[in-house]
Amino acid sequence: MLKKFVAFIWNVIKWLFIAVFLLILLSYFYFIMKWSGQTDDNMALLGNPPQQIVQAGFGFRDLNKNGRLDPYEDSRQQIEIRVENLLSQMSLEEKAGLMFINMTSINKNGSLFEKPKLNEPISFFLETNSTLVAAKNMNHFNLLDAYEPEAFVKWNNNIQQLAEKTRLGIPITIATDPRHTATENPGASIFTPFFSRWPSPLGMAAINDTLLVRKFGEVANQEYRALGFRLALHPMADLATEPRWARVGGTFGEDAQISAALTKAYVLGFQGDTLNQNSVACMTKHFSGGGPQKDGEDAHFHYGKDQVYPGDNFDYHLIPFQEGALKANTAQIMPYYGIPKGQTSEDVAFAFNKEIITDLLRDSLKFDGVICTDWGLITDKKIKNASAWGLEDKSELDRVEKIINAGCDMFGGENCPEHVIELVKTDRIMEERIDESVRRILRDKFVLGLFDDPFLDEDGLSVINSPENQALGQEAQRQSFVLLKNENDLLPLSDDDKIFLEGFDRPALVDYRKVMTNLQNADYVVLKLTTPFEERDSEMLESFFHQGTLAFEGEEKQKILDLLRTKKTITVISVDRPPVIPQIVAESASVIVDFNNEEDLILDLIYGKFSPTGKLPIEFPSSMEAVQAQKEDLPYDSVDPLFPFGYGLTYFDD
Repeated sequence: MLKKFVAFIWNVIKWLFIAVFLLILLSYFYFIMKWSGQTDDNMALLGNPPQQIVQAGFGFRDLNKNGRLDPYEDSRQQIEIRVENLLSQMSLEEKAGLMFINMTSINKNGSLFEKPKLNEPISFFLETNSTLVAAKNMNHFNLLDAYEPEAFVKWNNNIQQLAEKTRLGIPITIATDPRHTATENPGASIFTPFFSRWPSPLGMAAINDTLLVRKFGEVANQEYRALGFRLALHPMADLATEPRWARVGGTFGEDAQISAALTKAYVLGFQGDTLNQNSVACMTKHFSGGGPQKDGEDAHFHYGKDQVYPGDNFDYHLIPFQEGALKANTAQIMPYYGIPKGQTSEDVAFAFNKEIITDLLRDSLKFDGVICTDWGLITDKKIKNASAWGLEDKSELDRVEKIINAGCDMFGGENCPEHVIELVKTDRIMEERIDESVRRILRDKFVLGLFDDPFLDEDGLSVINSPENQALGQEAQRQSFVLLKNENDLLPLSDDDKIFLEGFDRPALVDYRKVMTNLQNADYVVLKLTTPFEERDSEMLESFFHQGTLAFEGEEKQKILDLLRTKKTITVISVDRPPVIPQIVAESASVIVDFNNEEDLILDLIYGKFSPTGKLPIEFPSSMEAVQAQKEDLPYDSVDPLFPFGYGLTYFDD
């Protein structure tokens, strides 16, 4: 009887499994057909590609397909003439679509993204390329992928050909978050292994060399343009005055003058002395300084919506923008999510705040470039609810209206141009106000040369994996290391010294290095740590942000201390926020700070192939109590820091 019952249960489970599998399969095929039908509908909205026409010896693309040369199609015309001519031909729907930029994807073979990818769950939250271009009139996209370079070239040409078939043939501007360090954080950075690898911006600040940072910008410009990226959603000109903030690693540290100088060099490297057809435009962020987060909590999330100024130091956070980004003529600027508490007459987030955007940035600081909101201020999404701080109870339409009236030109991370259309048609926003933003946005497209030739060929990929660029990045990594402790001049090790590696991803077992697989056979331990953080995952995006405590605690800390007590240990800590590690430092023989550098170079440093020269661009606090006592907007205000700002040893000190 029992065997029959077990067999029955097994059969039920088997058939349930088959039924579920078939249901999933049928659902997938249903959606395949649905996505295919949607693509067909979108393509039906498009026309023919433009013809190449020659008139009086001048060749041009007939982007609006009218058989004659319009001023906006004529590269010999002044930019303002081209802008005004195109603006006069645009419909309200086309103007509205121009004001939105959002993330999209490409396929591994470079074809258009027209259905979600089963191996990339985030793709299910993205609209297809044809929906964005044909149905929504959008032509600014932020790419998340890191496929082979050839795929980017093919996709660039495919999406530009799609855009050519729109009524006016407005080309696509392709944007990206930083790609030159090893960090991976959707919405903040994308590790791209075939690019030259450099230290994080915090590591650049540890070097504090404007010529090197400008050189980085020039190299990154070459690599970006080879793949079609013409808009860099960086640099971050924020100041790391609050050590718990999740985005400290993307800043140039806590000193405003250093940040200003490096921000200026960074923008000049990407854009050149003037914005032109060889530039990558920079969208410097996050105005007016996103660092002083209350209790260090990030403003992507509701618990971090307040930026506070207990040290009355608001103006200090403007310095990297005033003296850096604006002096380098950054093409675009992005405000952050937070509410600058008590700094304006209404406590609303920066992008909603007319006193910040128009009165300060436009009128006082005379910035006339594009201002684009940070991502996702309007609509709730599965990956993140809208960061509409100060307008949480308002409708999507109200939020769009508030942002436009504040003085912003573009909406980041949104696909809802229908709201702009409705605001104009109901006379809540005048079309003349929309035209102001459209002029600025079009100007950048024309200056970058996108209207004249947005296409790529694979010959341009010679700069990718360039040995020269790789060498420049590695040299910058070498210069960024900071030596904090070197007890009895332990470092550098001799080539005969045997080491045991803990916490390394890819130990390099070559040449002179004596790497033991058994701890007992080693002379020294090399322990690699990263700044600790609290695990959070109430929202999908939240899990990518390192927030909360800076101290190792409980079993994790005890495990580290136990290892430190086995043998003399060289502790390497990869820093994206300043760690609280007094006991770990006390029990380590040597302590090195790295900034997302390659592990081969860490071992080269330990074995004395080069000497550390970096200096800390942020303080290392001595305790979490000291962290909590700091004022979020003040630099260098940690009581008795474990290591002060600017600290750093070398092997050859006198």
